[in-house]
Amino acid sequence: MREIQFREALREAMSEEMRKDENIFIMGEEVAQYNGAYKVTQGMLDEFGADRVIDTPIAELGFAGIGVGAAMNGLRPIIEFMTFNFSLVAIDQIINSAAKMKSMSGGQFEVPMVFRGPTGNAGQLAAQHSQNFENWYANCPGLKVVIPSNPKDAKGLLKASIRDNDPTIFMESELMYGDKGPVPEGEYIIPIGQAEVVREGADVTIVSFGKMMKVVNQAAEELAKEGINAEVIDLKTVRPIDYPTLVESVKKTNRLVIIEEAWPLASISTELTYHIQKHAFDYLDAPVQRITNRDVPLPYAPTLIEAVLPNVKRTIDAVKAVMYK
Repeated sequence: MREIQFREALREAMSEEMRKDENIFIMGEEVAQYNGAYKVTQGMLDEFGADRVIDTPIAELGFAGIGVGAAMNGLRPIIEFMTFNFSLVAIDQIINSAAKMKSMSGGQFEVPMVFRGPTGNAGQLAAQHSQNFENWYANCPGLKVVIPSNPKDAKGLLKASIRDNDPTIFMESELMYGDKGPVPEGEYIIPIGQAEVVREGADVTIVSFGKMMKVVNQAAEELAKEGINAEVIDLKTVRPIDYPTLVESVKKTNRLVIIEEAWPLASISTELTYHIQKHAFDYLDAPVQRITNRDVPLPYAPTLIEAVLPNVKRTIDAVKAVMYK
C-alpha cells in the first residue's frame, strides 16, 4: 500500500484504463489545458493528447449528448461535470437517452459510459452548488450510481465503472479530493453493488456512503469510548444497493441508524428504512433512525452549514436513541 490523494486515485484509474483501451476518452470543462477544475486530470492531456482529453464549452447538455452518441457507436466516454449541480442541465440526455437506450433499442445499443464529478456540500458555495442528487439518479432504471468514500475505493470503483457496459453515475466530493489514504499497488477492481462492513460491532448498525462515512467513522470511535460497539457499513453504491449485507447486519445488532447528506424526502435512507422494516422487522428492537441534510437549501454561513448537515453529534444522539429506546 502507498498513501495517495483521492484525486490521484481517480487519475490512476482513468489513465490505467485509457492505456489499455484506446476507445476510452474523457470530455468536460477544463479537463485538458487546465488539468481539471480540481486537478483530477492533471498531466493526462500530455500523455493521451487532445483527441482523448477534450475540453468543452460550458454546455453540459451538449457534451453529455455527444458522449451518449459516442458510447452507442462503440466508444467508452468519461464525461466530467465540474459539479453534479450542473448535471441538471444535462439530465435529459442522462435520463432519457443514456439510461433508456438499451431497453428502447431491444438491446441493440449499449451505452458504456461514466458521468463523474463532485457532489454535495463543498464549503461556502451556497445553495445552488451544494446539492445531492444521488437519489434522483438512483431512481432511474438503466443507471448505476457509485459513491466512493476513500482513495482505495475511488480507484477500484472507477475502474469497474469504466469497464461496465451500463451508464454509470460516479459521484465524488470536492472536500475529499485532497484526502490521502492507502491504495494498493497494481491492478485491482472493486465490484459495483457490493457494500463493505468497515467496522465490526454488535450493538447497532450504522450505514452510510460517500463523504458521510467520515462522520460515521468518527461517531463510531466516540461511541466505542462509551462502550457502544457500532457495526459500520459503507454502501459504496446506491444503485444497485447491497440489501443482503445490510439485512444480515441488522439481524445481528437489532438496531439501525442511517446517515446521508441528501434531503430527507424520497431519499436513499427512506428506501433503506422501508427495506429493513419489510425484511428484518422482527429483528428490530427500536425504530430505524436516520440523519439527513435538514429540509432546507444549504445556507452560506459556516455556522448554519454546520447546523444543517449531518454531523458526529447528531449521529451519536441517533444511536443513543435506538440503544436506550
